[in-house]
Amino acid sequence: MVENTSKKNIKSGYVIPHYLYKDKQVKYYGDFGIKIDFSGDEKKWGNHEEVVLEPRKNFFDSNPLTIMGAVLTTGGIMVFYDSSEYKKGSVVLQVGMALFDSENPKILKERKEAPIYKYDLKTKEKVTPLTAVQDGDELVLTWKIGSSKKGEGRIPHPYLYLKNQNKRRIFAGIKKIFDINRHKNNPIIKPKVENNWESKATFNPAALNTGDKIHLIYRAIGQNDMSVLGYASSEDGFNFNERLDTPIYTNGKLNKKTLTNLKVSPISYISGGGGEGGCEDPRLTLIEDTVYLTYTAFDGWGSLRMALSSISLKDFLNKEWNWKKPINISKYGEINKNWVLFPEKIDGKFAIIHSVNPEISIEYLDDLEFKGDKKYIDSPFSTEKNKERWDSWVRGAGPPPIKTDKGWLLIYHAMDFYNDPNRYKMGAMLLDLKDPRKIIARSKEPILEPDEHYENNGWKAGVSYCCGAVEKDGQLLIYYGGADTVSCVAETNLNEFVNKLIETENPKIKVYTKYKKEL
Repeated sequence: MVENTSKKNIKSGYVIPHYLYKDKQVKYYGDFGIKIDFSGDEKKWGNHEEVVLEPRKNFFDSNPLTIMGAVLTTGGIMVFYDSSEYKKGSVVLQVGMALFDSENPKILKERKEAPIYKYDLKTKEKVTPLTAVQDGDELVLTWKIGSSKKGEGRIPHPYLYLKNQNKRRIFAGIKKIFDINRHKNNPIIKPKVENNWESKATFNPAALNTGDKIHLIYRAIGQNDMSVLGYASSEDGFNFNERLDTPIYTNGKLNKKTLTNLKVSPISYISGGGGEGGCEDPRLTLIEDTVYLTYTAFDGWGSLRMALSSISLKDFLNKEWNWKKPINISKYGEINKNWVLFPEKIDGKFAIIHSVNPEISIEYLDDLEFKGDKKYIDSPFSTEKNKERWDSWVRGAGPPPIKTDKGWLLIYHAMDFYNDPNRYKMGAMLLDLKDPRKIIARSKEPILEPDEHYENNGWKAGVSYCCGAVEKDGQLLIYYGGADTVSCVAETNLNEFVNKLIETENPKIKVYTKYKKEL
């Protein structure tokens, strides 16, 4: 729970209400760095000069820090501060957040790497930070602009709570912007010990909605540690009562090569679940009357390439698995994963997203034959990281984009490389319908993190890896692998999700022309 927001005091400080440390009240104050002070009666302060928070070089808050507010939560004392940046003709308003230990308010527990609020205010006037106060479920941020105006920005209040004591990051518990609900019966697909080919893992499912059914093609690993693809279907998208006992897709040519036949050195790659290669991490795309399958083809030793196959929709629905011979569409000797095909042509061409870092890279093709001069897609490789974001390391696209009236919705995989490494989380982007290289909006926080037991107990802890998503009756159904072992589903209202994505990407500030002196 969150107590009432702190009271402003002398020295631009904030007294924490309903809180005492060693029988004294606590105040955070300062306009360059944040300091702490103590008082026995709130009238006489000890002029304590200890700095508890300073500007950080090479971060958004490298500018002077000015206290705006503080609040007591069950996880500690949250402090909000301004670190705005002055530019020619504008002021970039930036608000940071830090968490101090409630048992010792001088101890910093954690500090947000990125601003919780950022807005480029076009003005040449002086801007002075004022307050950060709670209004219902929102945090209201105010600044004085010049001598007669006030600016006000609002964001969802970052309530803090600890779900359990084993959280890797305190901030993993902030109130979520996106309302994503895991299904109560997760995991929806588990390994079957009686089937040798899927006895160890059944995860990372691709999804396809054909109207009357949701079809999943999932990656399966059995006793030989080879990855093959299995099939399951459901009428409601949650209960997958139909499941085949034999794999529906394998790549028989993926065998270990001898040293003399290898043209590249062994790649440094550990495949989730099993290490003997096969068909990994499928995606399904329906275009007209053809179902396209993209997947990672791994030979278990020296080659990891993107592959493409297809099947007629009629054969797919009849479960006659007459797959077209697969084509390797990425360059030999390179590591490529997470390529997705748009579900419709763009300007008359097939479109494949083959990279999302540091920008959206799309290959436009007249056909998907990869003959003649076009033998493969040359995809740039980047490990570029942005430490100011939760998704400092964007790993790749998740499912094929879903078309909405406001843009292409793309779910992606990412890690917080600097603060929470080795945990696969999901983010979301909204891409322009006509030119999907343009990002309209991008999630300010993960839409789903690997917090549940089935996302941590398995071949690889801390993994929520999405390869499938569909729209059904206005709901967005997200299918993902948990801990590289099982298949899961989560849902949210699609329109509300997209609207929230846009709202949080484009924060607004209200400017009042009459400034009240008491503020």
